Amino acid sequence: MEDHVQTAGKAQKSASSETKPALANDLSLADRAYRIRRHALRMGEVQGQGYIAQALGIADVLAVSYFHSMRYRPDDPEWEGRDRFLLSIGHYAIALYAALIEAGIVPEDELESYGSDDSRLPMSGMAAYTPGMEITGGSLGHGLALAVGFALGLKRKRSDAFVYCLFSDGELGEGSIWEGAWSASHWKLDNLIGIVDVNNQQADGPSPEVTGFEPCDERFRSFGWHVQRVNGNDIDALVKAFDAARACTEPKPRIVICDTRMAKGVPFLEERERNHFLRVEPQEWQDALKILDAGRSP
Repeated sequence: MEDHVQTAGKAQKSASSETKPALANDLSLADRAYRIRRHALRMGEVQGQGYIAQALGIADVLAVSYFHSMRYRPDDPEWEGRDRFLLSIGHYAIALYAALIEAGIVPEDELESYGSDDSRLPMSGMAAYTPGMEITGGSLGHGLALAVGFALGLKRKRSDAFVYCLFSDGELGEGSIWEGAWSASHWKLDNLIGIVDVNNQQADGPSPEVTGFEPCDERFRSFGWHVQRVNGNDIDALVKAFDAARACTEPKPRIVICDTRMAKGVPFLEERERNHFLRVEPQEWQDALKILDAGRSP
């Protein structure tokens, strides 16, 4: 059985015998991000609404995570040696489903069932339903604390696996995030990589106006983390940041703060004033797909 393994820096913790599986056509990371966005749009069309702007914005981060940085077996989602990807933001499930479909963990023919009764792809992520979904999302702000537990458990098992935890700028107003940040530093969890999606939007309006969290990088640095901040829609910058996070030799948790643009890749959705939860007219879904296809990198 082959594993998905990428060479994320010289100090990447992976066995030399592991190899990358034959994924479709050995696509570029830009192609993977495009396909993740396309899967997400098709799922959004099923319901006619949803957290599609977040999915489009975070697609590049997911492409680099699943097709460059992480180690996993598509046909064995519970393989003990896998890197764990924890989605703290339960309503971003449509984005993670798109990545899991692209990675071959969830069959693409399940895409049309998104949000339907008895679907393995509910609108909010649930670990009991979906292969590759490590935790159940719901009340926000709990993912990082759970990631601390995952990372500490793996340490005690002497596992070399990493734990990735994606959470949002809106969650930075939750006290449990900072309890998790302090705990991760206390336990010197160098197998934990936090990812913050800073898209400056949440249900109640612009995130910085709801609960000021800047300077985000300095706050995490003061908690004892190895900190990087990058353009979350720049694949080359993300590759360098994820490589550096895995290669860092300091005994501390690592975080990559990603500044992203909501609805990235579909300009008419990017420009909407409030796009936390999008309701899209039937014809607009096809318009969005056409725009995305037209803008695909050759």
